[in-house]
Amino acid sequence: MEILNGLTGLGHGLYVAFDPSNLLYCFLGCLLGTMIGVLPGLGPLNAMAMLLPVSYYLPPEGAIIMLAGIYYGSQYGGSTTSILVNMPGETSSIVTCLDGHQMARQGRAGPALAIAALSSVFAGIASTLFIALLAPPLAKVALWFGPAEYVSLMVLGLIVAVVLAHGAVLPALGMIVLGLLLGTVGTDVVTGAYRLTLGIPELSDGVPIVPVAMGLFGVGEIVANLENTERKVEVTRHISHLWPTAEDFRRCWRVVLRATGVGSVLGLLPGGGAMLSSFAAYALEKKISPNASKFGYGAVEGVAAPEAANNAGAQTSFIPLLTLGIPSNAVIALLAGAMMIQGITPGPNIITEQPQLFWGLIASMLIGNVMLLIINLPLVGIWVKLLRIPYHLLYPMILAIMCIGTYTMNNSMVDVLILITFGFFGYAFIKLRCEPAPLILALVLQPILEQNFQRALQVSYGNPGIFVTRPISLALIITTLIILSLMILPAIRSTREKAFEE
Repeated sequence: MEILNGLTGLGHGLYVAFDPSNLLYCFLGCLLGTMIGVLPGLGPLNAMAMLLPVSYYLPPEGAIIMLAGIYYGSQYGGSTTSILVNMPGETSSIVTCLDGHQMARQGRAGPALAIAALSSVFAGIASTLFIALLAPPLAKVALWFGPAEYVSLMVLGLIVAVVLAHGAVLPALGMIVLGLLLGTVGTDVVTGAYRLTLGIPELSDGVPIVPVAMGLFGVGEIVANLENTERKVEVTRHISHLWPTAEDFRRCWRVVLRATGVGSVLGLLPGGGAMLSSFAAYALEKKISPNASKFGYGAVEGVAAPEAANNAGAQTSFIPLLTLGIPSNAVIALLAGAMMIQGITPGPNIITEQPQLFWGLIASMLIGNVMLLIINLPLVGIWVKLLRIPYHLLYPMILAIMCIGTYTMNNSMVDVLILITFGFFGYAFIKLRCEPAPLILALVLQPILEQNFQRALQVSYGNPGIFVTRPISLALIITTLIILSLMILPAIRSTREKAFEE
């Protein structure tokens, strides 16, 4: 019955997604995502942060479809620079460099690009169907959650995001705390009193997500990239024999199936998504392959596995947002911010209250994956030329777009000042090797966390024991404490990477 409901909903979503305006937004998102994935130094976080102001003026379905296309489109684009230049345009494409560039050096750049695109398309379509079938029953399970369960789940999500992110543990925990503190700025929902607004009226609604995200990931990244004077790269100029051989297909089809499964599951984890999926799928294939010694020297399986996994992980990371209302990573947190700008509350009720948006988004992923195949392979030459544009010609235009977009959202110079301020913070975080992604995740979750915390205490008449007397909440708290102790106890491991390997 659930399968039938999912397929029926998907059919309704295809009707929405095939609307000419939504098709255009989907195409623009896929095109921009590919372009951003190709350009080293940019990524989906930077792109979505820069384009959030644009979504304010679009209809809800079109805005979310376009931003989603940017996210999964960047997973495709990153493989192009990984293979041709040995420079990943996006973090989830780092693993593709290992074998993809070796194939290019052996004169097999065409088959490497084709395998990357075909693997991504299959994984994208399969994981989208997975979302269509899994999301409705998960949304029903989410209805069992009360305020106490939501608080425990969000705390678990924040802690797991710290575990699976890059960098040291303590700075990442500090980013979470800083994000939660920034989220408290504004008007208290219970008393109506202003909190930490410093007498600035524009902060009465809280610290705006858009300029903070644009400053941390846009301005900060630009300033850091300007320090890199060695941006000239050797690009593979001649690409021939684009179609893979029958032997390539024989070696890859099982790999793609396994990697799609790995990516689909890991995409559900908070902080997981595309990057973790690509590393895990590559490690799995290298471990079980009878020709493990060929990995790193141009093995076609080393291209198929991470590309299938990262796209599957990118797609299924939408499930926690759409069913529980909790973003699983910083990119999805920005998408949640875009929904809130449009007056949409993500969560289990979105399927029944706004089925047009829910199923239209899922169906657009099917169409977007086909669009990306068409965009990527024939236009390889254009993407190669993009790589040769000097960075000093790109960044003034990017900065101007960000400043104009930030100002036009509320016609406020305060937002522009916030953009500049957090641009300096973003640059400082890069120099100090502090990952700002957990900060954005905490900033988006803080209002929901605080609201549910207050509701839980109201329901229990001020008794905090409600968080441990409800079975689901207690299980989530115990899980959080176990993960936190594994991070902190020096007897286990001092870094998250080693702890995750264990």
